[in-house]
Amino acid sequence: MGDGRVAVVTGGSRGMGREICRDLAARGFRVVVASRKAPACEELAKELAAEFGVEALGIGCHVGHWADCDALMDRVLDTWGRIDVLVNNAGMSPLYPSLGEVGEELFDKVIGVNLKGPFRLAVRAGEAMAAGAGGQIVNVSSVAAVAPAPGELPYATAKAGLNAMTLGLARAFGPTVRVNGVMPGMFRTDISKAWGQDMFDRAAATPAGRVGEAEEIVGAVRYLTGPESSYTTGSILKVDGGAVWSPA
Repeated sequence: MGDGRVAVVTGGSRGMGREICRDLAARGFRVVVASRKAPACEELAKELAAEFGVEALGIGCHVGHWADCDALMDRVLDTWGRIDVLVNNAGMSPLYPSLGEVGEELFDKVIGVNLKGPFRLAVRAGEAMAAGAGGQIVNVSSVAAVAPAPGELPYATAKAGLNAMTLGLARAFGPTVRVNGVMPGMFRTDISKAWGQDMFDRAAATPAGRVGEAEEIVGAVRYLTGPESSYTTGSILKVDGGAVWSPA
């Protein structure tokens, strides 16, 4: 059980983040649900408290904004004085007509949400964990980091940076803070609603033969935030139905 430990999940109000929040609450953690839309976070926090009997907070946070990241960390530490688990799950991969039509605003937004914000949150959380009883940070990356496609190149670039950051932070905050990553493949989330049939055809061609469901990411995060992974840090765990091969 969580024994009063505090877990923060960004992008926590829906999709994979929602399932991760539910699992942490079921394990007894105090859960902070964070995403851009505060009402959705607050609603899920109430559900978690009612269903699992844990304390939960819903906090609006645009992780692409440095000040929002600091405000989130300050709120958690002011409320409970500790942070034991951070799951950097928030991400975005907007569509664009061609690489030449990727504008600076889109590029900066993608880097901000997928890399800049997770860096700031992980550093703030890692410092607090290292000064306390330690903890675990899990960065949710993507197989795009190792198998980038032209239609998601800014996103893939950001996620490749997130993988590098994961290894560097594991060295920076060890031994009491473990930092790992999860690298999902094609999952059925809100993002997948914009997919064309070609994406589902690609998923059907994988060894698993299908897209992943949001709840299927939970086991990987549970392992990386639990005692069974006590000797696992600086690792990237691929959860993609066998879609790509990577030495990571």
